[in-house]
Amino acid sequence: MSSLHHLRAGGVSLVLAVTGDRLPTVVHWGADLGATTDELHALALGVAPQPFGYPVDGPMPVSVLPEASTGWPGVRGVAGHRAGAAPSTRFVVTDVARAERPAPWSAALTLDATDTDAGLDLRLEIEQARTGLLRLRATLTSRTDGVYDLVGVLPALPVPDRARELLDFTGHQLRERSPQRQPFTHGTHERNGHRGRPGFDSGFLLCAGEPGFGARAGEVWAVHPGWSGNQRMLAERSYHGVSLLGAGELLEPGEVRLGPGERYTSPWTYATYGVGLDDASARVHDWLRSRPEHPRRPRPVVVNTWEAVTFDHSLARLTALADAAAEVGAERFVLDDGWFGARRDDTAGLGDWVVSREVYPDGLQPLVDHVRGLGMDVGLWVEPEMVNPDSDLARAHPEWILTAPGGRRAAPGRHQQVLDLSAPGAYAHVLGQLDALLDEHPIAYLKWDHNREVGEAGLPPSGRGAVHVQTRAVLRLMDELRSRHPGLEIETCASGGGRVDLGILQHTDRVWASDSTDAHERLGIQRWTSLLVPYELLGAHVSAPVAPTSDRALPLDFRCAVALFGHFGIEWDVTEADPAERRRLAEWVAFYKERRGLLHSGRVVHADVPDPAYDLHGVVAPGHDEALYGWVCTASSEVWPPPPVRLPGLDPRRRYRVTLDGPVRDLEGIAARWGAGLPWVEAGGAELPGRLLGEVGLAMPVLFADRALLLRVTAAR
Repeated sequence: MSSLHHLRAGGVSLVLAVTGDRLPTVVHWGADLGATTDELHALALGVAPQPFGYPVDGPMPVSVLPEASTGWPGVRGVAGHRAGAAPSTRFVVTDVARAERPAPWSAALTLDATDTDAGLDLRLEIEQARTGLLRLRATLTSRTDGVYDLVGVLPALPVPDRARELLDFTGHQLRERSPQRQPFTHGTHERNGHRGRPGFDSGFLLCAGEPGFGARAGEVWAVHPGWSGNQRMLAERSYHGVSLLGAGELLEPGEVRLGPGERYTSPWTYATYGVGLDDASARVHDWLRSRPEHPRRPRPVVVNTWEAVTFDHSLARLTALADAAAEVGAERFVLDDGWFGARRDDTAGLGDWVVSREVYPDGLQPLVDHVRGLGMDVGLWVEPEMVNPDSDLARAHPEWILTAPGGRRAAPGRHQQVLDLSAPGAYAHVLGQLDALLDEHPIAYLKWDHNREVGEAGLPPSGRGAVHVQTRAVLRLMDELRSRHPGLEIETCASGGGRVDLGILQHTDRVWASDSTDAHERLGIQRWTSLLVPYELLGAHVSAPVAPTSDRALPLDFRCAVALFGHFGIEWDVTEADPAERRRLAEWVAFYKERRGLLHSGRVVHADVPDPAYDLHGVVAPGHDEALYGWVCTASSEVWPPPPVRLPGLDPRRRYRVTLDGPVRDLEGIAARWGAGLPWVEAGGAELPGRLLGEVGLAMPVLFADRALLLRVTAAR
């Protein structure tokens, strides 16, 4: 007889069966069943497969930590050995406890189990947020003499057979989170990353869904490793009728070796379900927003100095930039790389977190005072995990640098080596320097960069894998600084978008999605990053007229309209803008301030527009009384004019008025140039029920490539 455990919240059910003393199996993960206990037992019986064709006699239960001891021939949930022995597990459940949890959580199931032959104790935790989001993790404790070499822990959840298509992501610097789709066929689709961070080509979110699933249609199930180091993700389909999605930490050989009484706790594996990607994404966004530590105050307009001045720092130039930033309405001024040590270019000084007296003879305080006198707060760029060999720190403490096997120095990357923050001395040194800096100056914000992949670098002197302990040390360092300096915000940056995950978002307040500030490229980067990251945590900046990362010239209105759907900022030397450009930029800044309450609280939605030249995305207020959509063109369309496009997310029972919004209202340079206005725009707007806007849609204006318009939707009174 099985005991059934039903976690149910936010429109999602997870039904687990604990049969005898075996680890739990999943009866159902998906839409809320709303069923009674008797009905669930009947369901468990009704969906139990015929035990036919298995490699073992009888049933072959596949748990959330799949085990070879049940006959499962696929990837194992717990992999390891004791000097080559005990390569598989046979956990016996000793206790199951359910607890209701305070917000933002709903309920949690905790299972304790033991494997006497492998000498391991297991605690398995499964939690459900009130939004329906799930997360799982496992803690292993070695209970016998000797060493247990842990190879990996990979929680996994089954998906139904109708999930026949996979979506995950790849990319490179300046083009992070590029989607890729493929059939979910028999075998294993595995994404491993050995970069010491998720990387530009991270799988990010591994989705399985009904063929053709999109933003608004098709059931979809997805998993994500909430871990900022090496990651592992897989989708596995077996001829036994089992399809799994798994995600977790990727361990290097010998990286975790458990002695008697020592334990390892896996990172959280997150899992979300929805009808369409928007629905699955909303469960993540709503959970993030419900956390007590989620940013609550309006997200300030940021001006970052990097693309304006790079390493060419001078007080006169920076104060002029701050004056121009304040003129257009900026609220935060972030001083990027080049303010410290011997950092006149990227070859020296990294690791010496003291203000350069060569560049700032009177220290940072004159600049800080000037910026704050203009009504802006101050941010600062740091890269605490790295060091230039040409630095005072590296010369004084070469033993604090991670090494390759045999003690040799790892191959350089970006003229950098990795600082071993797991070493107590190195950790204390970096903490002390940053703490002193934050004590001396009213710094509100750290842009925390990570420009070098760890690669082969390991713990000295052996070169043993360092990513696990390094990642935990980095997160601990962030937490310690935030604890000592309440209100401090941290942005996670890694050469752009190389470290974006739900793990680091528990320690930071913003992600830098990409070093690409080209709005044409940013449109896709921000769209897919927002699968997990709501707009208020997603840095999006207006670049110079010619984007320095692509040499592409783009109109100001387009650059602003793309940056609007994020945490708005400016990455441009505004002192070089002419008066008309400054006035227009100030209009966009003011518009962002008017709409950021909606942008940073509403449901993020996307239309499934068949034409790849066009995109419609937006935000719908929690009460469905207003919405803001961006209608964007990036290429010449095969269809001219475009057919009606559905406006997603509105209440079908309410009536809405649709008008153009924002600084671009008059279709400048578009079809109206030829005297052919769009009828509903010419009429001053359209008023229709949400049902018709969502099911039929509205005709959209013809746009030239790299142009955008905004639509305001308000509930009729």
